[in-house]
Amino acid sequence: MNKTWLVTGSSSGIGLAVVEQLLERGDRVAATLREPQALSHLKERYGERLWTAALDVNDTSAIRNVVSRAFTELERIDVVVSSAGYALFGAAEECSDEQIDQQLQTNLVGSIQLIRACLPFLRRQGGGRILQVSSEGGQLAYPNFSLYHASKWGIEGFVESVAQEVAPFGIQFTLVEPGPTRTNFAAALVRPPVMAEYEQTPAGEVRRAVASGAFPLTGDPQKMAKAMLGIAEAEPAPKRLLLGSGAYGRVHAALSQRVAELEQYKGIAMSTEIE
Repeated sequence: MNKTWLVTGSSSGIGLAVVEQLLERGDRVAATLREPQALSHLKERYGERLWTAALDVNDTSAIRNVVSRAFTELERIDVVVSSAGYALFGAAEECSDEQIDQQLQTNLVGSIQLIRACLPFLRRQGGGRILQVSSEGGQLAYPNFSLYHASKWGIEGFVESVAQEVAPFGIQFTLVEPGPTRTNFAAALVRPPVMAEYEQTPAGEVRRAVASGAFPLTGDPQKMAKAMLGIAEAEPAPKRLLLGSGAYGRVHAALSQRVAELEQYKGIAMSTEIE
């Protein structure tokens, strides 16, 4: 049975791939993006099955207004895909206060407020699914992406908690964690001025790897979008969906290391209880 989806950040990358595949298979899509005319070619082809609205996820009141319009005009939305976001690429000391605020406002607060705006409608209609696009960087960290990781680790914690709060209402969540993907992600990196002090540090090494193309972008956005469409049907919804073989290996190694360290210091943990 065809469904209705709400997709943010739908102008490019995985968000656009999701919209294209949904329309091609016959579903109805409410797509939000900063400039709706970017989807005019799809609107011409699919007509009323594509509902569009301008949305900057930094504007909480706009999020609430657009979400209310979408649910009201389309009557029901079965799946919400929160994919709007970008990356601030620089050592923590290099980033300006304004850049830090913008990164967290867009990736973290914007995603939180989108979810909060959707919950009353999903609850009243008896349930639904939310796919929150995170990153492999929601479970591990690279130098030079500290603020991006802060936003992704933050949204993962929020989703872990709110998923438990709303489970009784039939609302399920999946955190989608893509690895490096062949989209315009790298071109859209926000880069603060470089400090010479960091050139010969891990932050500088990562910066040079990205600039030279040595940082492999192996993920296929079309295949990732297809996987997301499929996982939206899974019952129960998995808490996480990791996308990419490299991402799988890196996250597996990171989690294994964390467990090993947890066990290494188990004795200290157990020694701190009240006698």
